[in-house]
Amino acid sequence: MSVIYLPANKPEDWQPLLGDPLKHWRTGYSAKTLAYCWQEANGFPREVKTVFLNAGKPFDTLIPLIILPEHKVSLPGRSTASQSDLWILAKSGRVLFSITVEGKVSESFNKPVSEWLLKDTKGKQDRLEFLIKTLGISDNFDRSIRYQLLHRTASAILEAERFLASHAMMIVHSFSSSDKWFEDYAKFLGLFGLIPEINSVVSAKTPLGLHLHFAWIHGDEEYLKK
Repeated sequence: MSVIYLPANKPEDWQPLLGDPLKHWRTGYSAKTLAYCWQEANGFPREVKTVFLNAGKPFDTLIPLIILPEHKVSLPGRSTASQSDLWILAKSGRVLFSITVEGKVSESFNKPVSEWLLKDTKGKQDRLEFLIKTLGISDNFDRSIRYQLLHRTASAILEAERFLASHAMMIVHSFSSSDKWFEDYAKFLGLFGLIPEINSVVSAKTPLGLHLHFAWIHGDEEYLKK
């Protein structure tokens, strides 16, 4: 994957980066909604800042250094990389954060692990074992957990290791009026012994001592009209 990135000057500059630029760029859907929200903010959107301020230190002084739309992180076991809607390198004082953001409206977190494994291959088993080790969860975890949540969180951890960040974070930025699929997010966080709430940060630690954080943030629904 290339290490050269081009700046985005308007939301439409995000479109060519999508897996399917025609199908996924639609008003009322997450890709276009997220692009307009974050491009207009040129940093953390208002609701994200509010959640960070309410969370206290070190989040209340967190600022983004670089924001990369549709950022790919290679994972072992299969050729397909994990492509986060956003990846952010941020800092609070001298502390670095690696943050992945998954935008949602009505879209699910894709297949449960059990369904993803239906066409079982050694590549998939190798990848699953890697994700379990990276996340520090039991290998007997509930296979109804959504696969996307595992590899998006692992991506934040891997990029934290790459950039020597001591904090990794996975944010779901939801523009759904009913916060659809929050139950799947909550079930996933249960693997870490966490009980999440909407618009709040919860934290755990990885086996290597990395600070791991999660947040479900309700976005400004006006961006659904863009």
